[in-house]
Amino acid sequence: MKQIDGGITPVSGVRAAGVHAGIKATEIKDIALIVTDTPATAAGVFTKNSVTAAPVIVCREHLSDGQAQAVIVNSGNANACTGEVGMANARRMAAATAEQLGIDAELVLVSSTGVIGQQLPMDKIENGIRSAANALSTEGGADAAEAIMTTDTYPKSVAVEIEIRGTPVRIGGIAKGSGMIAPNMATMLSYLTTDAKINAETLQAALNRVVDDTYNLLTVDTDRSTNDTVLILATGHADHTEIAAAEGKDYEAFCEGLLCVCTELVKMLARDGEGATKLVEVVVKHANNRDDAEKAARAVAESPLVKTAVFANDANWGRIMMAIGKSGAAFDPYQVDVWLADYQLVKDGMDAGYDEDKATALFAQDPVRIMIDLCAGDAAVTMWTCDYSYDYIRINADYRT
Repeated sequence: MKQIDGGITPVSGVRAAGVHAGIKATEIKDIALIVTDTPATAAGVFTKNSVTAAPVIVCREHLSDGQAQAVIVNSGNANACTGEVGMANARRMAAATAEQLGIDAELVLVSSTGVIGQQLPMDKIENGIRSAANALSTEGGADAAEAIMTTDTYPKSVAVEIEIRGTPVRIGGIAKGSGMIAPNMATMLSYLTTDAKINAETLQAALNRVVDDTYNLLTVDTDRSTNDTVLILATGHADHTEIAAAEGKDYEAFCEGLLCVCTELVKMLARDGEGATKLVEVVVKHANNRDDAEKAARAVAESPLVKTAVFANDANWGRIMMAIGKSGAAFDPYQVDVWLADYQLVKDGMDAGYDEDKATALFAQDPVRIMIDLCAGDAAVTMWTCDYSYDYIRINADYRT
């Protein structure tokens, strides 16, 4: 496996664009369009929030046959909590995109991100769709990554090349998200492309598997968005035998490549959390089962007291023990060990006799790696989060102003 440049557009049969349509007040890109040359195999994973945005509903409908040819995304407005008008506008986005591309509207997937509760400015949206269709390019992945951003401080994209039966296969991805991130599927959006030849059922199985080990183990602030979406389009241009079942070497090779792309995107999303100064990796091992491992990791990763201690470079391991204890995981508190990187802070649930200055220096590093051994079983999990700084409050207090 090797990493390559370009995000979603190094994949054969994919073009993209990102343009400014005026949805946002500033002169930045706010419409992204991703298109495949012919209908692609497609799969998606979406928010489990019961307050679900109109574009998520449309995406679910349009993915029912496992095919798609375009994804249209606007930033600056979530089109959530917008009623029948919002649903009509989401469908209009698909129809307007289809008109520009000369394809069926059912082949267009729709996403929106931004402020909740406001109607889309459809005149600007439709002008932006026309501009994006005219700007489509095999070099347009970077522009699309920029256009989907909201409070992100930089665009996020990754691409890799793997081999399946000796044939090069490419997988690329872009993502946005900085706040309102605690996916449980999947505000967080991610779009993936590949030239792998794979059927819809198997592609969905691969995406579900990888999402569980990446996006669903990402948290910034515990808030699950109304719009969380992960979509993947497979053009089938790679010259290998179709991956037709969720098993075997070809399937495992594809999943490994997809996992690599999504893991790198998740790390970028966590590192760029609102107001963040550090990426934090929380590793729990030797849990009784996967559920307990995730409970413990999530409790630590989402604890405001842990996250503020990380920001302050404060080796206050008592906050970590507190978080594990409230998680609901089964373990013996006097068998727990905690490390910061490879330096032990806690042994058998008590002070390991660490040096405060050394621990402070390790907390000042980026990334910060907290490793917790529950000594209760064989399950393990890794979660990604960030610290909480003063800027987290400032960004969210000023979000609409």
